[in-house]
Amino acid sequence: MQASRRKFIKGLSAASALVATQGLARPLGFNYIPNLKKVSPNDKIRIATIGMGIQGNYDTRAALRNPDVELVAVADLYQGRLDTAKTAFNNPDLFTTRDFREVLARPDVDAVLVVTPDHWHDHITIAALKAGKHVYCEKPMVHHINEGKAVIDAWKKSGKTMQVGSQRISSAAFQEAKRMVQAGDIGAINYIESNNDRFNAIGAWNYSIPPDASAKTLDWDRFLGDAPKRAFEPKRFFRWRNYRDYGTGVAGDLFVHLITGVHFVTNSLGPNRIFSSGNLAYWKDGRDVPDVMTSIMDYPKTDQHEAFQMVLRVNFANAGKIQNVTRIIGNEGQIEFSEDNLILTKKKLPLAPGYGNYDSFFTFTPEVQQEFVRKYDAQYPPESRSAEPVKEVRFESPKDDDAHAKHFGDFFKNVREGSQGTIEDPVFGFRAAAPVLACNESYFDNKVVYWDPVTMTKTTGAAPAKKTGTPVKKTVATAKSSAKKS
Repeated sequence: MQASRRKFIKGLSAASALVATQGLARPLGFNYIPNLKKVSPNDKIRIATIGMGIQGNYDTRAALRNPDVELVAVADLYQGRLDTAKTAFNNPDLFTTRDFREVLARPDVDAVLVVTPDHWHDHITIAALKAGKHVYCEKPMVHHINEGKAVIDAWKKSGKTMQVGSQRISSAAFQEAKRMVQAGDIGAINYIESNNDRFNAIGAWNYSIPPDASAKTLDWDRFLGDAPKRAFEPKRFFRWRNYRDYGTGVAGDLFVHLITGVHFVTNSLGPNRIFSSGNLAYWKDGRDVPDVMTSIMDYPKTDQHEAFQMVLRVNFANAGKIQNVTRIIGNEGQIEFSEDNLILTKKKLPLAPGYGNYDSFFTFTPEVQQEFVRKYDAQYPPESRSAEPVKEVRFESPKDDDAHAKHFGDFFKNVREGSQGTIEDPVFGFRAAAPVLACNESYFDNKVVYWDPVTMTKTTGAAPAKKTGTPVKKTVATAKSSAKKS
């Protein structure tokens, strides 16, 4: 796989020097020239979308809900989507191509939306930044952990604006949750749980396949890219999320939204220990990714928050009542929220612990009970024995709250200002992507993955703490048992 990837990248780099734009021949040895044109506050921002599938269409429409934004080009590997784009966006003269490099060579393109299968994210993003384009890249930013720093490096060197597309953090509910956590409304966080369950075929990525899908109507070889070569199989093209060669499974599609939201709300840099388990329970249709997965992550203490544990779950075979929420739990309350609403419940313990009922107090002799009460009364005055009343605060997002358009709005604002400081820049995006990719690594390799969220690198994990007590004499049997466990 690594040899295939190196060969592919080498070929991609060589091909980058031979961009052929429709109607314009390029001399041999032509290289991308960065688009250094500044976008003034009064100019339209001209965008191009690379990947006109489901999310590509949704992203493009969300982008166009912002003022002074114009779609000038689209790229996709399936001809039907290129033809549909001209009617869907009411522009029969819209530039369309199967080769994304033709889009990058256009001087009228200010920014590109990279909405391709995951295994193309890093390649196209880096090429676009080198071509002088601003980039909006869908989540997860990369397909493999070792690709993240190259994207970050290309972004920093380009000076261009880049936004990663996990748009929920731009919703009013997520922003209110962040305000509450930072205000200390729930005390010190100790546990977070979040789930995203489904039980329908389309939700499980079994998207419709057009009857005209063939090696003539779509570019199968270009789709494969650096993935293993195989014969044409339309199911893999149109349902790519089901396969590890092109997608990142439930973790990369859904966990990344949950982790992005938690990082945004808590100001966390990420976990340092990740473990996953799960199985393929229902959708046994040839896919090689699980449809049920649970991941446990340990977040270390920082100057922004106490140490906490996070548990994420996706179940595509949940035939019960589905309630997809995120719960952030602290020692003084909890926040339960979705994209559109939020409930804050404040609940503090009294200072006095109390006694009686299911307690050891009744097992004392009467004399000891009297002595206990005397000392208790001296230590805890009456005002310390009752808790504050439970308080519940509900927040509903405004009906016109458009998180998707607002996420693009932040991107375009920074493009106009010449800033790289978006709400979800590549460093933030990689710190959200890396843990979900580690979830997959843990699941498929059946191991704990250790991660340094500050340096953004994998580690071998902390050395085990020394145990106290009488050492156990290791026999041959216990040595073999230890070896198996390790």
